[in-house]
Amino acid sequence: MSDVVAEGRRAGADAPVLARLSVLDRFLPVWIVAAMATGLLLGRLVPGLDEALGAVEIGSVSVPVAVGLLLMMYPVLAKVRYSETGRIAADRRLMVSSLVLNWLVGPALMFALAWLLLPDQPEFRTGLVVVGLARCIAMVLIWNDLSCGDREAAAVLVAVNSVFQILAFAALGWFYLQVLPGWLGLPTTSADFSVGAIVVSVLVFLGVPLLAGFLTRTLGERARGRAWYEDRFLPRIGPVALYGLLFTIVLLFALQGDAITSRPGDVARIALPLLAYFVVMFAGSFVLGRAIGLGYAKTSTLSFTATGNNFELAIAVAIGTFGVTSGQALAGVVGPLIEVPVLVALVHVALWAGRRFFPGDPTVPASAAASSRR
Repeated sequence: MSDVVAEGRRAGADAPVLARLSVLDRFLPVWIVAAMATGLLLGRLVPGLDEALGAVEIGSVSVPVAVGLLLMMYPVLAKVRYSETGRIAADRRLMVSSLVLNWLVGPALMFALAWLLLPDQPEFRTGLVVVGLARCIAMVLIWNDLSCGDREAAAVLVAVNSVFQILAFAALGWFYLQVLPGWLGLPTTSADFSVGAIVVSVLVFLGVPLLAGFLTRTLGERARGRAWYEDRFLPRIGPVALYGLLFTIVLLFALQGDAITSRPGDVARIALPLLAYFVVMFAGSFVLGRAIGLGYAKTSTLSFTATGNNFELAIAVAIGTFGVTSGQALAGVVGPLIEVPVLVALVHVALWAGRRFFPGDPTVPASAAASSRR
């Protein structure tokens, strides 16, 4: 997110909302749709592009996608005030709520929706279960920043999710694909998840930009002071996050453009439970955050970290376990197709809900407060 939006919290409340946004921020949904369309067209029209991009890998990690994600996450993580993360980690309401939503409610909800809406499609159903187990550790930082959520809280929750992802992903996959269906008298699915692939995904998509952001803030403040770092340096690197986001979206959809455009009926069927999942998870998390008194910024962070999924990991696991042409892999690919535009829309929902349900809360962005008075 460019810092023009973040400065909205401190800007005069009577200034027009759109006047405080850069062109990039103002038309973000347009750029994202354009990036998705560009990726789909490239994947469909350029022969062999998906194979060429997919061939540039280290282990199970696509190098071009990794570069895009690093560009996207580094500026956001460079903004985090790491000295405050201890205070965030001590907030038991936030931490317990996040763990329950991410590792109990989220996977269970996706399991239920997959079985209810895709009872005759075992491959798609299994792919969605895998998506539900891959909790978000990457793009959620962008959505949180755009909604003016708590950056420090987002960094802590993402770090916690990464640890649980390494420890719990394989065990939960076994439970939701074999144990629970067996208890319910449903067909089971055998799957052998690569713990190594999960570890590599976490280290690349979170560890590298997290370390870079931490070192940048620590060394920058030590050399020039916090005022220079936050008022001069951060505004210069801020737009890189959105450039990285758009670059990543183009790459992801170019890699899978042919699969998506050649099977529109299957995409529509997979999209329905995904759409229901995102809406239910976000609404439930937002209501919970307000009910337990977290305030707008932490409630927004709780909601986005619980709603988003690590589709990079889900796609890698599905391809590695079931094959690149499998229905499970297609379900993982459809994930970002639905998640990206839906979560962009939910950013606007969060800003609207902030002024409606958190009156007087100092963490509600000034732009939202201003628009509520017009």
